[in-house]
Amino acid sequence: MVVLAGDQAYRKPIESRLTFDESRGLYRLQFQALGTACSVLFAVADRAAAIGFAKAAVEWVGCFEGKYSRFLDTSLLSEINGKAGVDWVAVDAEAEHLFALCDDLNFMTHGQLDPSGLPLILLWDYRRRRSELPSEGEIAAAKALVGWQKVERRPGEVFLPESGMCLDFGGFGKEYAVDKVAGLAVERGIRDCLVDFGQDIHVLGTPPDSPAWHIGLEDPKRPGATWTGLALLRGGGVATSGDYHRNFVHGGRRYGHIIDLGTGYPVANGLLAVSVVAPSCLEAGVLSTAAFVAGAEKGAELLEANFGAEACFVSEHSNYQTSQFYEYVVQS
Repeated sequence: MVVLAGDQAYRKPIESRLTFDESRGLYRLQFQALGTACSVLFAVADRAAAIGFAKAAVEWVGCFEGKYSRFLDTSLLSEINGKAGVDWVAVDAEAEHLFALCDDLNFMTHGQLDPSGLPLILLWDYRRRRSELPSEGEIAAAKALVGWQKVERRPGEVFLPESGMCLDFGGFGKEYAVDKVAGLAVERGIRDCLVDFGQDIHVLGTPPDSPAWHIGLEDPKRPGATWTGLALLRGGGVATSGDYHRNFVHGGRRYGHIIDLGTGYPVANGLLAVSVVAPSCLEAGVLSTAAFVAGAEKGAELLEANFGAEACFVSEHSNYQTSQFYEYVVQS
């Protein structure tokens, strides 16, 4: 298994820390990247091997973030956005692979995973100081710039045909990176590993001191506390989507950061969070977001249509689980 390591020309330097917990037999790699705290727990007998894996993981993430973060003016994504309506931009095989992946994810999520949705995300940015909500005209104008099918591609190049169009890989980039770091562990013969980038998780094997990796699910009604725990025996990914951390309040109403691209408004369907267990973190992440937008009933139908994915929907007054989700829940 070969994991592409991005382009060194885009690499963003990342400071990291590697420690060893002798009582658990686990190394812990920690660093800040992709806008969140990143942690990798893994077991390996040789310290030199641990250092080698840690270096490779941090370097890969630095290359990935440097190349695809819209927040960095020097990234490839920023170049593509900056030339919207003006010119084509050359892309390499790795970038073409990611654009092809976007095709698949857009289809799988019925259009909700759409990297071209950034105009609406910026319009509703929860970090902005505002005295009024976006107008109907502003929402309509932003929606007119959104549509994955509008993005033009040809071998080795990509073009955003309308000025104001822009791309963001935030809807899947962190989860994709989690899986790739887990892939690096596999490449290096590491069988027991937990990769956690801001609660987007991929696990391999089991920890030396336990029969399973235990994952706590945050309680959206009490951020910082957990409402239940999962035990992953067979590996796979876990991700949660919700609006209880990133939102703003206007006129006594809360507006979250997850946008329904169909309406152009933040999601407001009564859900607080959706947690998904799936074969990969990427699947778990995009399905949790799509299900959160769709709501409990249609979201459950979406999950049931994806083999190996199970979910729990948390609302203000109740929880709802898909048929096999209970198998992962730690029984108290």
